[in-house]
Amino acid sequence: MNGASREALAVARESLDALTDNTSADAAKLADELASVTALLDREVSLRRVLTDPAQSGEAKAELAGRLLRGQVGGESVDLVSGMVRSRWSRSRDLVDAAEELAAVADLTAAQKAGALDDVEDELFRFGRIADSNPRLRAALTDKSATAAAKGELVRSLLGGRAHPVTERLVVRLVTAPRGRSLEQGLQSLSKLAAARRDRMVAVVTSAVPLTDQQKQRLGAVLAKLYGHAMHLNLDVDPEVLGGLSVRVGDEIIDGTVADRLGEASRRMAG
Repeated sequence: MNGASREALAVARESLDALTDNTSADAAKLADELASVTALLDREVSLRRVLTDPAQSGEAKAELAGRLLRGQVGGESVDLVSGMVRSRWSRSRDLVDAAEELAAVADLTAAQKAGALDDVEDELFRFGRIADSNPRLRAALTDKSATAAAKGELVRSLLGGRAHPVTERLVVRLVTAPRGRSLEQGLQSLSKLAAARRDRMVAVVTSAVPLTDQQKQRLGAVLAKLYGHAMHLNLDVDPEVLGGLSVRVGDEIIDGTVADRLGEASRRMAG
């Protein structure tokens, strides 16, 4: 998003945060209802165009959203969506993306309130690694000919009772309604949102052997100092790196593995 849509999303995020800061607010219920709104707006192209039409007044659009949603979702969700359509959006599609992001943030807030945000972050990362290493599973989760119900049931059979309910809900939504994203892109976006709940960046760390707690603490401190942000470490073990560490933060890769150094030496010799 950019321009007006980015500003509108920021306002919507502030409204959601203010609402979920209230201990009586049910963040998980909000997440489910916002996911329903996302599905409606994604399906009804003409509706989202009307709700983002700059020629219409914000109040008129908010009134329309209220009439459509009242009785379908709770009053808090109606208020959130009404506030969103009062804002100006650069593209109608951005309104759908924003509703989807708010649904994920609400679920992550529920995890944070339960003291389980770290678990959810780690489980999202692990699920991605499992899917990446299992072509048959990944194919089943991304099969366009499979029904959403079948893919959702597959995720529930894999994660039910083994992962936090928030992790399960987030992954089910992703595989049943990817909205043009790959599985990897969707999981990465969710990981970034989870890290943002603590104002942290995410570093994917690959090592030949598991790191000790002391090594993890030291690496986290070094990366936090380097990037000026608290850092969440997603740890992966790959014997093929031989030794050292590979660290990826966003699009930047810091590779200090033996395999990388051997590859570089080979390239120099070949040159």
